[in-house]
Amino acid sequence: MKKRLLSILLCAALTGILVAGCGAKKNDDTNKEDKTTETKEITVMVPDWAVPSDDMLADFTEDTGIEVVMNVVGWDDIRDKVAIAASGGAAAADVIEVDWSWVGEMNSAGWLEEIEMSDEDKADMPTLETFTIDGKVLAVPYANDYRIAYYNKEHFKAAGIEKAPETWDEVYDALKKIKEAGIVEYPYTMPMNADESATTSMMWMAFSRSGQVFNEDGTLNEEAVVDALEFEKKLVDEGYTDPAIKTASGMDCYRKITAGEASFMVGPTKFVGLSNNKEECSVVGQIEAILLPGKEGTSDKTMPLPEAVGVTKFSKNKEAAKEFVKWYTSADTQKDLFKANSSIPTRNEVLAELIEDGTIENAGAMLDEAKLIKSPFPQGIPAYYSEMSNAIYNNINKMVLGEVSAQEAFDAMNKKVTELTSE
Repeated sequence: MKKRLLSILLCAALTGILVAGCGAKKNDDTNKEDKTTETKEITVMVPDWAVPSDDMLADFTEDTGIEVVMNVVGWDDIRDKVAIAASGGAAAADVIEVDWSWVGEMNSAGWLEEIEMSDEDKADMPTLETFTIDGKVLAVPYANDYRIAYYNKEHFKAAGIEKAPETWDEVYDALKKIKEAGIVEYPYTMPMNADESATTSMMWMAFSRSGQVFNEDGTLNEEAVVDALEFEKKLVDEGYTDPAIKTASGMDCYRKITAGEASFMVGPTKFVGLSNNKEECSVVGQIEAILLPGKEGTSDKTMPLPEAVGVTKFSKNKEAAKEFVKWYTSADTQKDLFKANSSIPTRNEVLAELIEDGTIENAGAMLDEAKLIKSPFPQGIPAYYSEMSNAIYNNINKMVLGEVSAQEAFDAMNKKVTELTSE
């Protein structure tokens, strides 16, 4: 990650100088002003799925007097734009998108302002833990995504299985019966291509089966990770997964459940909605969201992959920016964002309300799983996460392609992770 960040900064050097030069007068003027005379206009940089409606923004401006300029940028481009601006001591925007996987790097680079949160907020938003490093909240999650299990009830019943699986052994036995009965050829689906989705899939597998992924020092826990890799390889080698998913995108893998081609998966929370949408699902009414299996019963934890917003260190309008973050992640706004963008609330109180009033239909174990959210990173997301993930998913893909064993895959990824932790 340090190498990647250095590359971005070097490539941006000229741009950074120009930004600094162009902004010099603005900085001088700002320094002359008292903090209480901050401008009442802020910029917010987020991807298109995070944009509030015009009516929502108008209400915020009316209540606070703060004008909001939305800077809608592709998710893949946001991190680089933030780095380029920061190299010149400038803010790409006052408020920025902060993906769960970026927070370690952004914290290490000093790009994020600490945000104060009440104990009540922390209790209601378990995903805040993901954006907390050294006790400091660096961003506030607005869109929840955590891993939950899905199974096709009709497939299970056709195989003579009357109850949802609670352990991974029960999942395996069910897959075997479904395949042997000829109900579907490949009853299990899971991302395993050489991309980020394979990394997170291994992580939630280890987390749900063994309760951990990493040791306290940030290195991989060998027992937990090898156990997860061996189970994944077993499902592949015994023909329970479609060979095509070895090179398919994560979303293509997940859609096998809504296409009726798979009987069980662990996937994003958005599939609660997709599985009830006739335009997205060919087996509406057959899929149910259930708690993640564990080794001796359902798992007592699940892994979150949320999106958040944070305030940049270089913002000249920090107080106004923090006021926006407070509003944007409030209970009322989370309800409105779900209606506008289908963003799953990060506040459990709001999620419960939307389920109870029928706004979210056929939620299954969605709320119960949300209460089990925990971060698998003992010391928070590391700054080198991207490099680590690259080593993990490439070796997972080699394993499912039959090039290496589970132990060999672990040894290779662990070597890289250990190097990164010692830098």
